[in-house]
Amino acid sequence: MTQQLVPVSRSQPELARNIVLVADDYAMSAGISLGIESLARNGRISAASAIVTLPRWREDAPRLATLRDRIAIGLHINLTLGAPLTRMATIAPDGKFPEIAKLMRLPLLSRHDRAHAETEMALEIARQLAEFEDATGFAPDFLDGHQHVHALPVVRRAFFSALSRHYAEFGRRPLIRIPSERLANLVGRGRGGAAAKSGVLKLLAAGFRHAVLRAGFPANDTFAGVSAFRESGAAVSGDMERARKARGRLHLVMCHPGIPTPELDGLDTVRARRSAEMAFLGERNPLTDRLWRPSRLANGPVIDWGREREAM
Repeated sequence: MTQQLVPVSRSQPELARNIVLVADDYAMSAGISLGIESLARNGRISAASAIVTLPRWREDAPRLATLRDRIAIGLHINLTLGAPLTRMATIAPDGKFPEIAKLMRLPLLSRHDRAHAETEMALEIARQLAEFEDATGFAPDFLDGHQHVHALPVVRRAFFSALSRHYAEFGRRPLIRIPSERLANLVGRGRGGAAAKSGVLKLLAAGFRHAVLRAGFPANDTFAGVSAFRESGAAVSGDMERARKARGRLHLVMCHPGIPTPELDGLDTVRARRSAEMAFLGERNPLTDRLWRPSRLANGPVIDWGREREAM
């Protein structure tokens, strides 16, 4: 279940390192966690985003915490996979999170039901934040969402409600992922499946950047990584090259590497793609040559994204 990777030497000539490559879905399965850990140890990613609601989180969290001197570590807020940590009578009446389509339809609910849904989601997000901090011993460097749920209409109100309480006191705040590509990048991608997905996501996330900045949280300048999850090495290479080129000052790119295991059955439909991304990131390439990585001790503070951005 392990893969030999060529580590990135910290003595290599410095390039402009403003690409924050985030590996999503840590703790979804043993293979995903082990793959992300291997990439982190070898300097092939900038950050990892963890799901804290699935069964193996508590087992994997201590290992993730040891990588804090190598990568940024964040919370991958989950409202669509598995079971919630709290009771959610409106959102998850059967004790299981709904598919994302239900969350996308929340604006159509009555005002009464929508208010109940917002309250439930705010409590669940707050519980996931607490679970992350309890298991790791530190606050997350950044926040994002599984299937980008945090940016959806209605969900985002619950998200900011939870954050306003959790971060009520002044202090260093986590970066919040803006999962929206620049319009020019979308136009350049044609009409393929990835372009359509990116376009829908851009519409759903409209106004989210303004809300994040108004709430006093840092955010990425640009975003990339949405793909059609094609499985060939050539497809992965092409997707990663487009993501590398479409960058701004603090450019966040999401990826989904991992080692497929039977544990993923029923949880994931992109196992072959995870293997292909794992193989691509295991080799030196123009993307990994430009990765930002933190410079702190394992017990150091939360990333100061304002300072990091100025240095990019």
